[in-house]
Amino acid sequence: MKKTLLLVLSLMLSVGLLAGCGNNEESTTDEGASSGDTVKIGLNYELSGATATYGEDSVKGIELAIEEINANGGIDGKTIELVKIDNKSETSEATSVATKLIDQEGVVSILGPATSGAFKATIPVAESKQVPIISASATADDVTTNDGEAYQYVFRTCFSDSYQGSVMATFASENLGATKAVIIQDTSSDYAKGLAENFQTTFEEAGGEIVASEGYVSGDTDFKSILTKIKNNEFDVIYLPGYYSEVGLIVKQARDLGIDAPVLGGDGFDSPTLLELAGADALNNIYFTNHYSAVDQDPKVVEFQAAFKEKYNTDASAFNATGYDLGYFIADAIDRADSTDPQAIQEALASTENFEGVTGTITVDELHNAIKSIVVIGLENGVQASAEKISAETTEAE
Repeated sequence: MKKTLLLVLSLMLSVGLLAGCGNNEESTTDEGASSGDTVKIGLNYELSGATATYGEDSVKGIELAIEEINANGGIDGKTIELVKIDNKSETSEATSVATKLIDQEGVVSILGPATSGAFKATIPVAESKQVPIISASATADDVTTNDGEAYQYVFRTCFSDSYQGSVMATFASENLGATKAVIIQDTSSDYAKGLAENFQTTFEEAGGEIVASEGYVSGDTDFKSILTKIKNNEFDVIYLPGYYSEVGLIVKQARDLGIDAPVLGGDGFDSPTLLELAGADALNNIYFTNHYSAVDQDPKVVEFQAAFKEKYNTDASAFNATGYDLGYFIADAIDRADSTDPQAIQEALASTENFEGVTGTITVDELHNAIKSIVVIGLENGVQASAEKISAETTEAE
């Protein structure tokens, strides 16, 4: 009887483990913390909803990296298991997902969410439960800090809004010769507000003038009244910080109204959906700051692009690249920590220096931000035609 019972329990456990590994949307087991030959890392990403492109692309990059790491022996022989849960592009859901990943899944670290608002919603969970969280794309200035002090368990591997807003303002002044600009921003987004504020400050410090500032709300689809209003102004460039879902429509409607001035923005432009919404003809004289460029001929980038295309049969986006780096970044920290204890991993993350990724070399500063380069990408007919890499000279988030 005992042997029969043990056999039944063993079969039940095996089926449970296979079900957990086979569900890419959500792995829910009752085993708790990582142990034995497995290291569990949580993925808290926008896999549906308004910003799903960012989450989906990030996860594809992470999964490719982890697949490569496991194929090469994992971390000291331990296999990395990804536990992926959709936060539905909702901040409240992101908080719930973080809690579930730690309390029910026992992950040693959480990667994501992709957007600043959703990522910030998970910070109280990470800090209270003392498990490190990392985003490769949450660029809001205050993501890693509270009143100027770094959160202990919060990290990012991307630059900040202040940095990319300032870089684009300098690019507008020095590279495009702009002296007058219009700002159109998503007033419902901390991301857009941060970029707009820093663009304006740097542009005005360089002697430029903001001749008009207009706002919209995420989800809007008709921007003709805003564009008609600004059309009566004299300006050299439009700074349009926001996400692709509205940016694509704004650019198309602007071009339809005969506004052909250069349109500038941030990494929120980076999505195939931008081309679908705006159309190739509208996407000329478009420049945006980004983490990575597909036209970069660095051997490490070329190798990544080839591997990504082989796996997914498509070219890699910046969010694919930042996700890929993030997968290797957390594995590197766990390896250097020589432990799956979250506190040891936190210490390793904080001491990261000269980590070489496809998006650049990353050093983590005292505020848990990444010191790294930034790229200004130019589009012609919706295709990347130029890329200017600008090296980081100072730390982020000041």
